[in-house]
Amino acid sequence: MPRIGTSELTVAPLSLGANTFGWTSSEEESLAVLDAFAAGGGDFIDTADVYSAWAPGNAGGESETIIGRWLARGGAARRDGVTIATKVAQHPQFPGLSAANVAAAADASLKRLGTDRIDLYYAHQEDPDTPVAESVAAFAALQEAGKIRAVGLSNFSAASIRAWAEAADEQGVPRPAALEPHYNLVHRADFEDNLRPTAQELGLSVMPYWGLAAGLLTGKYHSPEDIDRLGGARADTVRGYANDQAFLVVAALRDIAASHRVEPASVALAWLAAQPTVTAPIASARTVEQLPSLLASLSVELTAGELGTLDSLSAPIGH
Repeated sequence: MPRIGTSELTVAPLSLGANTFGWTSSEEESLAVLDAFAAGGGDFIDTADVYSAWAPGNAGGESETIIGRWLARGGAARRDGVTIATKVAQHPQFPGLSAANVAAAADASLKRLGTDRIDLYYAHQEDPDTPVAESVAAFAALQEAGKIRAVGLSNFSAASIRAWAEAADEQGVPRPAALEPHYNLVHRADFEDNLRPTAQELGLSVMPYWGLAAGLLTGKYHSPEDIDRLGGARADTVRGYANDQAFLVVAALRDIAASHRVEPASVALAWLAAQPTVTAPIASARTVEQLPSLLASLSVELTAGELGTLDSLSAPIGH
């Protein structure tokens, strides 16, 4: 299985996004998705302490709490069999990357998850109000204490990633192992032009989020009118990706998927997994019924011609 950067963590090349848990997925649905994901060979779960503070009635931490209950049901064997990634910086009670905040937020996440360690702990976004050296030292202290196993960065610029690595080297502590950027077939330029060279230089494993462009790349939308009709809570986000060229990409996904006897989502994730530096695309399933197309991506091997078709059709959008 692929290794996450220079860490000791190895994972199957697909990460289950838990951002729907406690939001568009009820607790019962979330637990069922987790059961099915593990049964299907998945072992990498991505969440954040802020999920899902934006939903009415939520305070943040709902996703971690649900995952914690699922872990508790399976005991030590279940916990040892999965890799858990979570994040700090955006929770309403724990904003930013100051040393005190990172320490407090990590303890809160550990409590909600019901575990003694976080496998991969991300700085969820840059914090211009905190010196990078302070943040680096805070994460290193968590590693030294055994509370986290590896460090990741999400929503960081290339310059900020390098600054973090340089500060880590100066302090003699581990560099980040992972990068979580916004990257998919219809959103390519920022990652490919700016972030991928940095990931290659520093040996970072990349876990792209919004891998299915909020559902556009699942193939269920044939027109802008479909987005209005079927988009639900994510309709506005889907519209942000949609244009005539994007629908040509979706049409190609349908054709390629038919030849492999899988769903378009499987092909979109397989394309991501085939890109340089990408270790495990992140995708969420609101219900168990949405999960098979994600898991099927693990066995899809796209031909050079199919990859080239998707590359050429998506290039005018992504760059």
